[in-house]
Amino acid sequence: MSAHRITRRRLAAIAAARAGVGTRFRPQGRSVDIGLDCIGVALLAAAGARVRLGPVPAYALGGDHAVVLGQTLRTLGLRRVRRGEPGDLVEYQLGPGHRHLAVISEAGIIHAHAGLGRVVEGPAPADWLVSACWALPGIR
Repeated sequence: MSAHRITRRRLAAIAAARAGVGTRFRPQGRSVDIGLDCIGVALLAAAGARVRLGPVPAYALGGDHAVVLGQTLRTLGLRRVRRGEPGDLVEYQLGPGHRHLAVISEAGIIHAHAGLGRVVEGPAPADWLVSACWALPGIR
């Protein structure tokens, strides 16, 4: 994380994602009322930063998302960055082809944790491999 101050739009992205903490995990979930998955949390952050992202293609959990996720994020206007800052997205490689997104916060990350069954905030597990960081359009 850089020493730059966190902008209002970044704070808004974090606050929007944080509003989902406690929401139940749901594959393909896009609503705090129904449930969220990691893409749903990222979409919450984008909406909070006043970034409108297009529809996200359907996907299956457990599939090989390595190439598809990067292509989708670029198509939605996100830009890969060298180092993530609060309000950016971080992409983790949890296994071969298995990707997971989280929103970087001042306290760590905000993400939909399938194992716990809900959206959580806290430090990233030490054994998660960061494969990329992504900036929302217009906030970097």
